[in-house]
Amino acid sequence: MKNSALLLALTLLAGCATHTVPPTSVAQPMTARPELRSASVSQNGSIYNIASMRPLFEDRRARFIGDTITINIAEKTSASKNSENKTSRSQSIDAAIPSVVGLPFKGVQGTALSASNTNEFDGKGQNTSANDFTSSITVTVIEVLSNGNLLVSGEKQIGLKEGEEFIRFSGVVNPTTITATNTVQSTQVADARIEYKANGFIDSAQAMGWLGRFFLSVLPF
Repeated sequence: MKNSALLLALTLLAGCATHTVPPTSVAQPMTARPELRSASVSQNGSIYNIASMRPLFEDRRARFIGDTITINIAEKTSASKNSENKTSRSQSIDAAIPSVVGLPFKGVQGTALSASNTNEFDGKGQNTSANDFTSSITVTVIEVLSNGNLLVSGEKQIGLKEGEEFIRFSGVVNPTTITATNTVQSTQVADARIEYKANGFIDSAQAMGWLGRFFLSVLPF
């Protein structure tokens, strides 16, 4: 009896915990701290700082671990597929037993036989998909590859009345595609992974519960 009550309480608590963080498939980690740079002979001054120093003619484009870069997400995809298959097959056979004098089984002589077979198939299919995702997110350089490309990853979390929304992005950026304003288009990012998820009650209502998933995985039908 105690075990049943404990199980019921745990079930109710699990049902109340609706604001869970959705799982992700973007590259981890989603942020990184800047690496320590070796100190030079120069000393820090009132304005000059060794740790954040960059050459006079060097721009502020991301190139080190911990640097940030803004990704302009402008993804628009459209796909359409139509297919139609038709097959037709018809066959007929006519046969008759002639009447011949002197043959046995005179009762079946003169009988006519006919058979026909028709097989038709008509199949049609249509699939249309369209996606439009426009946004912007600032991500962090989490790794500098051997060829100079930047592995970036980041997350934007927006809290709303009904729940929370998560925009996540990761991919490999070629430094030559970064503009002077330290931005890059998502269409120029390799291995891009873009996610838009939420954990509100509407999304929870559309998801199947664990008990239903259990019975669907166990029952043979």
